[in-house]
Amino acid sequence: MAEGGGIWTPGGEYRPKAEQPSEERRELTAEELTELMRQLKIADFLISNLSSLAQLAYAKLDRSSRDLADARLAIDAMRALVPVLESAVPAEVSRDFGQVVSNLQLAYATAADEDAEPEPNGDG
Repeated sequence: MAEGGGIWTPGGEYRPKAEQPSEERRELTAEELTELMRQLKIADFLISNLSSLAQLAYAKLDRSSRDLADARLAIDAMRALVPVLESAVPAEVSRDFGQVVSNLQLAYATAADEDAEPEPNGDG
């Protein structure tokens, strides 16, 4: 049997899973969307958004796409949200996000120092 979890067809050909026809997705109705929003826990929403902010902040600190103002905004937002989340999540989750904020602050300081250094002119 072929690897990858595909299917065997009567003609003997093998069709990988990725090529199988997928079910059509239907759009949620306004009522279904409203019900999903009612069920969503704010703590889960904040965790998701803190994760996204961390990813964005690291991307903004990358030398190839550096934007220190945006990185700082993301870090400041995380610093404001982490204490709010403390009472709603397990201690290790709060601790981990606190560590991410610390790491981002250190990465921000490093990036700011790099940007402040004069470019080497190659005269040697």
